[in-house]
Order: sequence, then C-alpha cells, then structure tokens
Amino acid sequence: MWIIGAFALAGGLAQLVDGTLGMGFGVTSATVLLFMGIAPVTASAATHAAKLPTTLISGLSHWREGNIDRGVLVRVALPGAVGGFLGAVVLTNISLASAKGWMSGLLVFFGLVIFARFGLGTKLIPTPKNGHTSRWLSPIGLLGGFVDATGGGGWGPVVTPSLMTVTRHEPRKVVGTVNAAEFLVAVSVSSGFLTGAAQHGIPWLPVIGLALGGAIMAPIAARLAGRLPHAPMGTMVGGLVVLVNGVTIVAALGGLPSWLDVVLIVLAVAVTGVVAGRAWRRERDERAAALVVSA
Repeated sequence: MWIIGAFALAGGLAQLVDGTLGMGFGVTSATVLLFMGIAPVTASAATHAAKLPTTLISGLSHWREGNIDRGVLVRVALPGAVGGFLGAVVLTNISLASAKGWMSGLLVFFGLVIFARFGLGTKLIPTPKNGHTSRWLSPIGLLGGFVDATGGGGWGPVVTPSLMTVTRHEPRKVVGTVNAAEFLVAVSVSSGFLTGAAQHGIPWLPVIGLALGGAIMAPIAARLAGRLPHAPMGTMVGGLVVLVNGVTIVAALGGLPSWLDVVLIVLAVAVTGVVAGRAWRRERDERAAALVVSA
C-alpha cells in the first residue's frame, strides 16, 4: 500500500501545479512512470486513466470558482478529443524503442516550454484581435490532444501558453478552461488506447495513487488558481521535467561518465534554482506594481 501512498503524494503535488498553472500533471506523471521503466504506451495509458477523475473534479471545481469560458472550452475541447484519439492510436502502433525516444523528446520539449514560459517570461507572438474564434482555437486543441496522447502529457504545455497568447483572458480563466477541456480529451485518449494493446499490463497501483492524490488536491488547486506564485513553481517543474527526461535520453544514447553525469545534474539544478529565484522576484515586483496602480 505504500506505493499508493507515494503516488498519491506525487499526484497531489502534480495536480497542485496543474490546477494552478494549467499544466504539469500529465508531463510529471508520464515522466515518473517512464523513469520507473514502464513502456511508453503503457505510461501514457496509465497517465490518462489517472486523469479521468482528476480532470473531472478539477473542471467542476474551476467551474464553481468561475474560472471557465464556455465558448473557448467547446472550441478547444472537441478538436482536442479528436487529436487525442488519433494520437493514442498512433502510439499503440509504433515500436517501443522509438516510442520511448519520441516520448522523452516530447517531454523535454514541453519541459523547456514550461521553463521558458515561467522562468524567462517569453511570449512568442502578440495577441490577435480574433483569438477567441475557432480559426485559432481548433488547431490548438487538435495539436494539444495529439501530443498529449503520444507524449503521455502535453495538453497543458501546448494549450495553456497558446490560449494566453491568442486570447485576452486573465491567467485563472485560461487555467480553468484548459483543465475543464482536459477531461474530454482524457476520455477520448483512453478510448483510443482501448483499441490497441495499452490496456494490458497497466500499473494500477500507481494509477490509483495518482488519481487519489490528484482528486483530493483538485478543488484546492482550483481555489488557489491566480493566488500562488506561478513563476517559481512553473520554473521548477519545467527544470525537473527536462532534467529527468534528459537523463533518460542520454542513457539511451550510451550514457556519459558518472562524474560528468553528477556535474551536469548539479549544474541543471543550480540553474533551475537561480532562474526560479529571479522569476519569483520578478513576479513579486509585478504584483506590487499592479497593487500600486489599482490603489
């Protein structure tokens, strides 16, 4: 039973990040399962099985807190469900070796997206005037669903920054809408995996733990959305995802001398800590300036 307890803690922490930042649960869960040596297709299937209760409770909690735009929700969720189903079918039909490399590479990319978003405050393109229309939102949902299934996570890292770019909503509204839409995507991805072999050998104890911890934390995270310091949390999550999956990729390529592994890991942790500290100070100063302006 200690496995359930350990994964419940991990699921709770992952959902705290996901429910307040709009990303992190799938990427974090898939990273942990891959690190345990679980096959990529099984890791993605297990992650999405755990998402079913957590995303449902999270979506309802965000709806109760008034954090959801229904129009954007529909325009993102329906294409996301289509993309998720297609991604699940693709992942169940490629070799395990290529799948592991593909998933680890995607997770590194999404870790970098999260790190850059919250640690460096980057914004790639200006907000368009009609970003709330299907012309912008449908491709975002379709791509987000596909990479979420094939990468074991990625819905939040793709969709949340995109909606913050193409819509004019405040962050809590984007986070709530993304979390609510993710339930439909998780249902679609799970049904896609049922058409392949992913239903065999799923590690149900970790899934139960992740789902339990995430379900307990989801209402709390919805209430805290927009109140916790996003920048340092997102920076540390992004750095951790890059580090863990980077180690997996390096090992698959033949590895490095042990002393060099230690040096690179310490360096990565140090850089993440420094950037997170600067991000926290930047966010604190921005909030203080906003309070002065509104006073």
